[in-house]
Amino acid sequence: MRLGLNLTNFSWPGSPENLGPVLGRIARTAEEVGFDSFWVMDHFFQTPLNRGPEGACPEAYATLGFVAGQTSRIRLGTLVTGVVNRHPGVLVKTVSTLDALSGGRMYFGIGAAWFEEEQRGLGIPVVPKAERFERLEEAVLIAKRMWAGTTEPYEGRHYRLERPLNEPTSPQRPHPPILIGGQGPKKTFGLVARYADACNVYELPDPDMIREKLAKLPPQHPMRRNAHIKPTEVIRKQFAVLRERCEEVGRPYGEIEKTTLGTGALTKDGAEGSYTVNGAIERFHQLADLGVDHAIVEPPNPAEEGALDLWAEVVPEIAKIVPAGR
Repeated sequence: MRLGLNLTNFSWPGSPENLGPVLGRIARTAEEVGFDSFWVMDHFFQTPLNRGPEGACPEAYATLGFVAGQTSRIRLGTLVTGVVNRHPGVLVKTVSTLDALSGGRMYFGIGAAWFEEEQRGLGIPVVPKAERFERLEEAVLIAKRMWAGTTEPYEGRHYRLERPLNEPTSPQRPHPPILIGGQGPKKTFGLVARYADACNVYELPDPDMIREKLAKLPPQHPMRRNAHIKPTEVIRKQFAVLRERCEEVGRPYGEIEKTTLGTGALTKDGAEGSYTVNGAIERFHQLADLGVDHAIVEPPNPAEEGALDLWAEVVPEIAKIVPAGR
């Protein structure tokens, strides 16, 4: 089993002046501790979970480029790029460049987008949900064509590329892993089954623990889906549906890397709803029993000195866990 670190809250003391130094320290420490991957969200406005639009929210790919220069091993990606945020050809070019510069460490994380407030704020066209999923499918098809070296024109319903040239291309073969994030049983999981190398679903904490936070989220936020159901049951049902979508298209379910995104408060005594080291290890055993290959966590206050130290005791134990079906 693999363990990833997610970072969404950049409003630590002293920023923006110390944004780079602190971010660099977090990334280097994550790699030293043994995390397999490092992720950031692709938003331009901070989300309601982190102080709202006025909170610090650096652009995702500039951030990953900086992190790539601070590290040498840890894999990198977005959870996930909103398809309406960038033209697919430019997005593929961006990911390919970062993949080449980082020595083949990028994931291609993408989803249908949801945050209309930032879209309206920055002049990004707001399109209906059904159209966003159409664009998502086209974006993935364009990515696959560009990474295959195909330069013939692409004519889709929403995008037209006369010459989708992509140099330098990705050093990964056949391409960076395509990760589609989202919770939708029909459209999202259908796209995962047809096109993706990985999926990402929420590992929600106990709904009673985050009821107040959920109440602050807009209705379209993906965390509000299934918020009343026991977290492990949500994942179990989602993976069962994904298996059905795979069977419908003749895709081996085991080909898809299953990733989750959850919170990760870790303390020595397990106070205030946090996990002890042993408690965290047990948690990841439970996720592995559901078939999770790659658990991604977001610890609170990662900018604090020593915030990731205890994870050095967890990561080696996680690496010994074999997910169900592997």
